[in-house]
Amino acid sequence: MGKLLKWFGGDSIVVSLVAVLLGLIFGAIIMLLGGYNPVDAYAALLKKVFGSPSDFGEAIREISPLILTGLSVAFAFRTGLFNIGAEGQFLIGMTGATVIGVKLTGLPWIVHAPLAMIVGALAGGLWGAFAGWLKATRGVNEVITTIMLNWIALFFSNYIVSTFLLQPGQQRSRMIQETASMTIPWLSEALGHARIHWGTLVALIGAVLFYVILWRTKLGYELRAVGHNPHAAQYAGMSVNRRMITAMFVAGIFAGLAGVFEVLGVFKYQTVMAGSPGYGFDGIAVSLLGMNNPFGVVIGAALFGGLTYGSAGMSFGADVPPEIIRIVIGSVIFFVATQGIVRFILLPFYRRRNPEVAKA
Repeated sequence: MGKLLKWFGGDSIVVSLVAVLLGLIFGAIIMLLGGYNPVDAYAALLKKVFGSPSDFGEAIREISPLILTGLSVAFAFRTGLFNIGAEGQFLIGMTGATVIGVKLTGLPWIVHAPLAMIVGALAGGLWGAFAGWLKATRGVNEVITTIMLNWIALFFSNYIVSTFLLQPGQQRSRMIQETASMTIPWLSEALGHARIHWGTLVALIGAVLFYVILWRTKLGYELRAVGHNPHAAQYAGMSVNRRMITAMFVAGIFAGLAGVFEVLGVFKYQTVMAGSPGYGFDGIAVSLLGMNNPFGVVIGAALFGGLTYGSAGMSFGADVPPEIIRIVIGSVIFFVATQGIVRFILLPFYRRRNPEVAKA
């Protein structure tokens, strides 16, 4: 068994790719059972994503917040925590940016936009840190607190908007000041006026910082050590409680930034919401698809966002219900989560290439 595990130790990328392929095949089978043509459906999906500069730009816009919420969940998981609260951190980050974007006037773009971004990011970080503090000081399970904080964040955000920022006669805030906008006008125009914003670049930089912090700094070493074994980390002289709070703070910053760019770069206002937008929950799936690796998260977000945006093409171009794409996404996640199934499927291939595996 040990030799078998050795052979499979470095095949994570292969397993992920095969899992995606199996998910697409399973989705095709479901379409066939429903009387739909999977070839036409997937062709329509690709056409929707890559068929025009505008669609391609909007697909990128769909992917950007998923990268950041995926990084949020993955960062916490790498440090031994389960951040189910990326949705709440997303909302609080959005609200913080909206307050600065609407209320502050007379500032130049070079000051106003970064200030709104920083405030929103810190608001999301502090929302996450609160759950970390409850875990560190009171031993409250972070899964429970982050789930409850999601609802608190939703109603608190609605209260802020409806009380201090509301546009008269409408269920949304006033428009943010143009000096707080994070849209990239020249790139948006080049891509058919798609809502392209600086959040895409920040998300990619965030993936690099994720890697640098966790695997190239002393702080990252301590965060990972606490995640692997908090008792051993404490015996080694590390502050376990402080590192838990720090991990959730950084995770909250990632999710908060996702909310920041949705309001500053896409909608330019915030609505009074009946329910959460769902980007934080989708970030859990993206993190799982990326196997909690920052660069894997980027790829997972591209897949998830592309499938989500392209589902409209399947509906209009091939008459396939949008719900089918959720089955495809769900099956991909299932095969990624159950890696043992994928490895079992790959086992004959490994045995042909490496006869020693058959003896393991």
